[in-house]
Amino acid sequence: MNPTQHFGLLARYNAWATDRLLGAVAAVPDADYRRDVGLFFGSIHGTLNHLLVGEHLLWFVRFAEGRSPSVALDAEVETDRQRLAQRLRDGAARWAPLVAAWPDERWEGPLAYTTTRGEALCLPWAATLAHVFNHSTHHRGQITAALTALGHACPVIDLVYFIRAEQAGGTP
Repeated sequence: MNPTQHFGLLARYNAWATDRLLGAVAAVPDADYRRDVGLFFGSIHGTLNHLLVGEHLLWFVRFAEGRSPSVALDAEVETDRQRLAQRLRDGAARWAPLVAAWPDERWEGPLAYTTTRGEALCLPWAATLAHVFNHSTHHRGQITAALTALGHACPVIDLVYFIRAEQAGGTP
């Protein structure tokens, strides 16, 4: 599997897992959704906002445009939970086409961007993208743990399950 295929798989998994998680979160009463349950960003709502900021408003822009927008990682950029869920779904769906468009030589090169403080950075392209997807998986895992602790249904968002279903020719 070449890097484009590998990261395309991760991008599809990311969109699938995000959609499944948001489906489960939609059934959670607002009091539990906004309750501080001890997550790094407090509530399920706070952690989903962090995913929106980190994965879509910062890293996607860095990979797609080579710049770093000015937004705090703990910002509540979306207060409405339905709009937040839609923005997360839309954002997750943008990764696979972006990954597919990169030429093979892109994977060996750097991700160069300028921070909001004006500092020029060059990071390894593939390793940095792996970090972005791992970060999202980490926070989805935190949210599933919170759902379980609050007594709510928890979706299957396992990568191995997803890969096996794709290899079998089905949709997970």
